[in-house]
Amino acid sequence: MIQTKILPNGIRVIVKRMEGLLSVTMGVLVGTGAAYETDAEDGISHFLEHMQFKGTPTRTAFEISDAFDALGAQVNAFTGKDMTCFYTKATTDHAAEAFRLLADLFLNANFPEEEMVREKGVVLEEINMDEDSPEDLCLDLLARSAFGGDNYGRNILGPAENVKRFTREDLFAYKRERYFPANIVLSFAGNIDISEAMELAGSAFGGLEKRPLAPREKAVVWHTGELFKKKPIEQAHFAFAFPCVSRSSDMLPAVQVMNAILGGGMSSRLFKRVREELGLAYSVYSYTSHYAETGLLTVYAGVNPQKAEKAAAAVREVIETFRKEGVTEEEFARGREQLKSSNIFSQENTSSQMLLYGRTMLYDNEVYDFEKRMAEISALTREDILGAIAKSLDFSRAAVATVGNLKAGISRNG
Repeated sequence: MIQTKILPNGIRVIVKRMEGLLSVTMGVLVGTGAAYETDAEDGISHFLEHMQFKGTPTRTAFEISDAFDALGAQVNAFTGKDMTCFYTKATTDHAAEAFRLLADLFLNANFPEEEMVREKGVVLEEINMDEDSPEDLCLDLLARSAFGGDNYGRNILGPAENVKRFTREDLFAYKRERYFPANIVLSFAGNIDISEAMELAGSAFGGLEKRPLAPREKAVVWHTGELFKKKPIEQAHFAFAFPCVSRSSDMLPAVQVMNAILGGGMSSRLFKRVREELGLAYSVYSYTSHYAETGLLTVYAGVNPQKAEKAAAAVREVIETFRKEGVTEEEFARGREQLKSSNIFSQENTSSQMLLYGRTMLYDNEVYDFEKRMAEISALTREDILGAIAKSLDFSRAAVATVGNLKAGISRNG
């Protein structure tokens, strides 16, 4: 059973009751992230997410974590390009207490100065860790190659110099502007009484001041950059990005099936050819990302530097063959079943459901329709996949990124 409500201040609430389970996941989703930041703010969404856990007028950072642990509850948060999410998962009997704790850290965080100093050190180490993770570094570089230095091209962590100079006033100002009721969704999924969930939402968040919508426009421009970062590491990492459909496109299911066939698993074309047949990579895969205005299909490989050009040529060959030959009926049927099963599996996980229903409400202001989604996938034809291939895989529009101990980066054309 699913029920929605809009609080008087504009906060949207969605509850999906999943009877028969013993737990519930509860989330606060905010429509902001790296894509909405200015150059001066770059990294502030992520730093603010960290600082939300560092104390309120009634609890220290330790007391917050200790209170969740005392309930046996999990609590965490993440920042994306266009969304920030705070969530807790608790047993049904402790759901109310866990939600009140989540609401306290979200609504009442006071960003103590001494915690600011400590957490800056933590985030700076996270930035260093990202620099030491060449796969992550390559994909961050790819986003910049595809979108430039703005919106979806921004690294979520931001530059170290920004993190070092952020002040408490910067955090309060950004939170006042972006964490407003019309930009917040409360999402519950699991074994919780719907009336109880609505009562918890209204009691904790009903007092948040209603403010007018403060939109930030994103001027999204696709680039065809080729970026290279030389690093003295054992592997070379390269990735191609192709412009793809937005999350509201009718072609979305076809694109996702296409991706499953191309590089979504161990039976995919990229895996079979580049890894299994040629032995050129341990890790090779593709995935899609979808935003309000656009999307991208990413193809990534981590390889021996001496075989980087050969591996890149093999990846290009697979993609070009995919474009020319299309997909077989067997591949189409397998890819469609993979997409169906992933959607079905997610229906049995409270965390996945909290995020899925909350995100759909946040982005589209509507209730996610599982039956409609499954019907759309079932209605796909092989011709739909061929159309997705023709629209998505064009090397003349590809962006490229390379990280490794090479003389030069991989290019889109070889």
